Amino acid sequence: MEGLVSIPTLSPEQLSAAREAATRARRVRADFKAKVRSGNITLSEALDKATNDEILAHVKVVDLLKALPRVGDKRAAEIMERLEIAPNRRIRGLGHHQIAGLRAEFDQRS
Repeated sequence: MEGLVSIPTLSPEQLSAAREAATRARRVRADFKAKVRSGNITLSEALDKATNDEILAHVKVVDLLKALPRVGDKRAAEIMERLEIAPNRRIRGLGHHQIAGLRAEFDQRS
């Protein structure tokens, strides 16, 4: 088959470094969502932080919404559908109108 790219073989040191980097990234994202959940940062602040941070930019929008107080699966899905945000969209993939819609949705309720 043409066009197939083989995956490079990593040394044990490279594998270990990759695992450590992935673990750090998961912890940073979990801490980020915990701060949103506890109210230490607002949705607007969270979007600003994620826009400027490559690790936080990979947080799924639905997970960020569900971290907000009083937002569960159903409300998050409704908001995302209304703002035309795909269920698997990550923060980095949001458009300007979608970000503005999220800010408006939660700034008016503050």
